Amino acid sequence: QVQLVESGGGLVQAGDSLRLSCAASGGTFSGYAMGWFRQAPGKEREFVAAIRWNGGLSYYADSLKGRFTISRNNAKNTVDLQMNSLEPEDTAVYYCAVKLLVGSIYRRYDYDYWGQGTQVTVSS
Repeated sequence: QVQLVESGGGLVQAGDSLRLSCAASGGTFSGYAMGWFRQAPGKEREFVAAIRWNGGLSYYADSLKGRFTISRNNAKNTVDLQMNSLEPEDTAVYYCAVKLLVGSIYRRYDYDYWGQGTQVTVSS
């Protein structure tokens, strides 16, 4: 059983940066990829970014390219999301997720384990 714990959320102002971290635990970890999703009030949970555990190939939602950067630390089983130039529209609960098997990176239904989420609020 994989357990994921997110940290780093908070309240910031527009234009600020924030770095989220996700720590995976629960035995030997050998998943295919780890991703970040977000869910704003009244909206569907949407893909933000993901990174393959082996090789480090990264993927981003088109609208977030250039502002968000995902990175991993295989030795620590952690994945970080660096978020720059934050906008009020980025306000959401951010979730970390693990995808165990090869397949689509972008669909939330293909991820096997989820964290509890961390709130990010960007004020204007």
